[in-house]
Amino acid sequence: MQPELIADYACACGEGPLWHPQEKRLYWTDIPTGRMFRYSPQTGRHEQCYSGAQVGGFTLQEDGALLLFMAKGAVAVWRDGKLETVIAEIPDERETRFNDVIADPAGRVFCGTMPTRKRKGRLYRLDPDGALTRLLDGIGCSNGMGFTPDRRGMYFTDSGPREIYLFDYDEDTGAITNQRVFVQTPAGQGVPDGMTVDAEGYVWSARWDGGCLVRYAPDGTEERRVTFPAPKVSCPTFGGDDCEDIYVTTAGGDHKDREGQGAGALYRVNLGIRGVPEFRSRIGI
Repeated sequence: MQPELIADYACACGEGPLWHPQEKRLYWTDIPTGRMFRYSPQTGRHEQCYSGAQVGGFTLQEDGALLLFMAKGAVAVWRDGKLETVIAEIPDERETRFNDVIADPAGRVFCGTMPTRKRKGRLYRLDPDGALTRLLDGIGCSNGMGFTPDRRGMYFTDSGPREIYLFDYDEDTGAITNQRVFVQTPAGQGVPDGMTVDAEGYVWSARWDGGCLVRYAPDGTEERRVTFPAPKVSCPTFGGDDCEDIYVTTAGGDHKDREGQGAGALYRVNLGIRGVPEFRSRIGI
């Protein structure tokens, strides 16, 4: 099946697509330009809905507001077009920004930061009471995450070494342990970026500079791939009333001359494979 082009805002780095079940809309961000967009399949309309500080990733709060993870380690609730600060900044992250984030079943948020000129990136966990815990250091490029269907495992992508890891995950405490390599992508075939997990427990990993979305079985074997008219495929998510539409962001829209005319657009694919709704964050509740 050929991916369907939904919207083309020529995103420099389209990222973080997330389905909003209450609004029946998809949100996504263009990180470098500080823009966010949303799309309604019911009406076919899409629009820019935010302009401001860079948003590296976001989650959906229980009340339907968006929780934005931004530059300098800032975190804010975006509701009805207004921002309410949760964390003004993380002093040790002033030279960088958040990249990819995910809410867990208990409402915590796992949130990664980009490397700085002096050190590599990190992975944090933000708890509902506002406590921030640093979990991992030395990350080349913190990226996509997801949970196994039994909620006992968590996937985490480090694009630097081209690896997706699987950790043991404790839902009661939010602890992650027993890190091992789930998949390492071959050299020269792009790097793993954003990801999601479907209802069968298969992992969907976007391939930056690989021009495709790859579906991996729970044992790490490649099951299929879907190609896109853009080399920098950045992140997938499931959406729609039946959770069978896969929305995929791409990057490179600021250099369509070398990345191709399909770069930087949002796409949709429906393969009859069902996803699961993302967990909601409960920060500050």
